[in-house]
Amino acid sequence: MAKVTVRYWAAAKAAAGVAEEPYEAATLAQALDAVRARHTGELSRVLLRCSFLVDGDPVGTRGHETVRLADGGTVEVLPPFAGG
Repeated sequence: MAKVTVRYWAAAKAAAGVAEEPYEAATLAQALDAVRARHTGELSRVLLRCSFLVDGDPVGTRGHETVRLADGGTVEVLPPFAGG
């Protein structure tokens, strides 16, 4: 299991009530399952609309179970942003 930092932005940050927190997970899917277990309710709904960066690289349409996490890595949780 890798120790990673999950960082929340915008609506995800508001729903989580924190800017970031540590998790242990081998894949992005496992990390997101742990996030949902810790934060039931609104954050689980927000995650459905989010995109993710793992160590600065966009996950895109890859299956979350295929995205391996590195020890000391970072997962960025990015809800849709309104532009202007």
